[in-house]
Amino acid sequence: MDYFAHETAVIDAGCTIGKGTKIWHFSHIMADSIIGENCNFGQNVVVSPKVVLGNNVKVQNNVSIYTGVTCEDDVFLGPSMVFTNVINPRSAINRRNEYAKTIVMQGASIGANATIVCGHNIGKFAFIGAGAVVTKDIPNFALVVGNPAKQIGWVGEYGHRLNFDENQTAVCPESGQEYILKNELVYRLK
Repeated sequence: MDYFAHETAVIDAGCTIGKGTKIWHFSHIMADSIIGENCNFGQNVVVSPKVVLGNNVKVQNNVSIYTGVTCEDDVFLGPSMVFTNVINPRSAINRRNEYAKTIVMQGASIGANATIVCGHNIGKFAFIGAGAVVTKDIPNFALVVGNPAKQIGWVGEYGHRLNFDENQTAVCPESGQEYILKNELVYRLK
């Protein structure tokens, strides 16, 4: 076994778990899920069947990742954030064949207690603020907050807010990476 699982964690047969991954107290990894290398799962995390997580995904306490969700490399899922996978759930009606897909793209961060309504994708390096309710697709590098989530700006790969000049370019204060805002989308230059 190339990963760590706390003695209270439940790991179902048929999972794929990458080298260096850590699964902490009272977490449950269900059958047919695929987890990359060097991931970290806090307490009380549930990964449902057929979920796919890339490398270096950080999942904080009390998060359930439901069937239909894919998280690419370097995604951060904050404490108690929520995914859904059915648009109109009813207890008495089985809708397992109606699970909507949600993709959280590389480097995106989702804050504590945020809710991602199924069928909406989160762009690369996007930042979803704590408590936000996402009801539409979020572009790469977008900063969104509120209920329903509204875009209030842009962030770079290091998570700092980008301030664009008259040439529509910005520099990350930590990394020095340069970005351009073109046609309402942000791209990293170097």
